Amino acid sequence: MFCGIDLGSRQVKIALLQDNQLQESYLYDTISFYRQYGKKVEDKLLVDFTALGIGLPEKIVTTGYGRNTLDIWGAKKIPELKAHTLGAVWQTGLRDFTLLDLGGQDSKTILVRDGRMVDFQTNDKCAASSGRYLENMVSVLGIDLAELSKHDANPVDLNATCAIFGESELIGRIIEGHSTSSLAAGVNYSIFQRIQPMLHSLSSEKIVFTGGVAQNKALAQIIEKEMGCEVLVPLYPQLNGALGCCQAAKEGGKQ
Repeated sequence: MFCGIDLGSRQVKIALLQDNQLQESYLYDTISFYRQYGKKVEDKLLVDFTALGIGLPEKIVTTGYGRNTLDIWGAKKIPELKAHTLGAVWQTGLRDFTLLDLGGQDSKTILVRDGRMVDFQTNDKCAASSGRYLENMVSVLGIDLAELSKHDANPVDLNATCAIFGESELIGRIIEGHSTSSLAAGVNYSIFQRIQPMLHSLSSEKIVFTGGVAQNKALAQIIEKEMGCEVLVPLYPQLNGALGCCQAAKEGGKQ
């Protein structure tokens, strides 16, 4: 049994792979995970796999938002760009594509050729193209993320480039009397506008869309329409990094 752990900013994702098939997966709030299942021992995180109900896996590989500060006892550590590349290749079977990953607090675009990363761009300094931004905006709109993902028509212009200023701008548009559907579409388009330069810089005929934000169907449709290419959302978009870790574990966990 190979175990991949993606220590995300908002969630910890765990995938268990056996015979090249996903056997189990788990999602935990990051802070709750550290409090309930981990403790720091000699500058490493000791994870209580028994308490998780997993048992000690054969090989463990980790990556993610916390990888620079948290080494897990008994695990190998790989860069998150490598993990996400491996995961996307395994999930889709593609060898040439652009990987777009929108997570809880950051965004990354990876150009993949012949199954390997050849270039990348990341943005972890601003949450304006991340899941945190969308959570804030739906709170202002009084809807949930599932409802947001239904809207891409007649978008209201939202031009603020900062997540905080974006909320203020959205409130102003609400006061102007725009419909909730147009406002929701505007929020989705505002995400696209922020990631568009990265996608143009590292363009491909196919875009593999991963991360929690990839569950936003409207955004996937917007990207496909505006970029004029095929957008593929794999079966497990949130688990992509953890699945990539499983692949690295199969290969021996080499860094």
